[in-house]
Amino acid sequence: MKHGHTLHVATNETPGASEAAARAVARSIAKSDKLANVCYEIRGPVLERARQMEEEGHRIIKLNTGNPAAFGFEAPEEITQDMIRNMGNAAGYVDSKGIFPARKAIMHYTQEKKIANVHVDDIYIGNGASELIVMAMQALLNNDDEVLVPAPDYPLWTAAVNLSGGKARHYLCDPDNGWLPAIDDIKAKITKRTKAIVVINPNNPTGAVYPDDVLREIIELARQHNLIVCSDEIYDKVLYDGVTHTSMASLADDVLFLTFNGLSKNYRACGYRAGWMIVSGDKRNAADYIEGLNILATMRLCANVPAQFGIQTALGGYQSINDLVKPTGRLTRQRDIAYEALSAMPGISVVKPKGALYMFPRFDPKMYPIVDDQQFVLEMLEAERVLMVQGTGFNWATPDRIRVVFLPNSDDLTEVMARIARFLDGYRKRHGR
Repeated sequence: MKHGHTLHVATNETPGASEAAARAVARSIAKSDKLANVCYEIRGPVLERARQMEEEGHRIIKLNTGNPAAFGFEAPEEITQDMIRNMGNAAGYVDSKGIFPARKAIMHYTQEKKIANVHVDDIYIGNGASELIVMAMQALLNNDDEVLVPAPDYPLWTAAVNLSGGKARHYLCDPDNGWLPAIDDIKAKITKRTKAIVVINPNNPTGAVYPDDVLREIIELARQHNLIVCSDEIYDKVLYDGVTHTSMASLADDVLFLTFNGLSKNYRACGYRAGWMIVSGDKRNAADYIEGLNILATMRLCANVPAQFGIQTALGGYQSINDLVKPTGRLTRQRDIAYEALSAMPGISVVKPKGALYMFPRFDPKMYPIVDDQQFVLEMLEAERVLMVQGTGFNWATPDRIRVVFLPNSDDLTEVMARIARFLDGYRKRHGR
């Protein structure tokens, strides 16, 4: 029955009882209070407007998610073929942590990354790293426990903390220092309720890749305050200009690390939903927490099985991502197109990304007096048919940024940049700048 409809009940009940029954039926059903502080603007209200426009016949260029398949990036054929060949073996439940060959391959990968003392049972396979992020927070947090999360962040981290009853405290990543974490700001935000610190490296949405000395400083803070380090490394192969990536868990063995990775980005296989979490470092005092992880892993029975058959092939096979990020590779070319175009626009400043698929440009408030950045990206969508996500959607405090995804091919990306420039030119004129 729809909200607001009157319920007519033919009974012998008193009028008061009938009215009470009608009110009970008409009462709206509210979402859980746990969702009060959960936001995920990557798929938020501006996307709903984009869908409406598509239904009206408009072609929308969707740059709201890092979804390589939507822009012609194909998962490696050998991964797909291994999944197909093993489909007959994928109909039943498997071990709640994942199939042995996949976890063994991940274990070998941790050895390549110089993460010490990882065993097969330390590895959990999930429906993408996203599921495992939520699982890790649910197993860890009591109400009002705190987790240090970067600003800007990938918003799933903040959402997972809040949904688990915790509080995300955002530490600054400094755009004036190549988007590196501000260590003093991290120190200032550690309290007696802080349980963990999240590090996203390579970073989404800024494209920063953190040097070892910064990682070691964060580890030292974790050591001093008994914090778990949650290292999101889903882009660890998407690196430009000869930059190398260091897994945080390779730098210490006396801190508890959770390392997250998967097939989504390095292997352009977002839809396969194959991610993993590695527990490493000092596990001596973490038995109860690990038991909690095991309980949650068992509750969902197991992760998507077909995709697990692609993990061993992915990690052990030809790394085609290297072709895409070399100086003449498609991703590098597209990064350069976007960076040069944005840098040439009046009032735009942007840090050139060293990794991942994004950049996070700033709009000079003197030229672009943006009060509501969600309204700003909505206006861009309606004017130029380009769907972006506003900076506050990544828990950035001020409405002066958007995330730019540089996945479209070179011709389409050039067109996108032209549309953005045209919109900004009109925006400045409308505001007398």
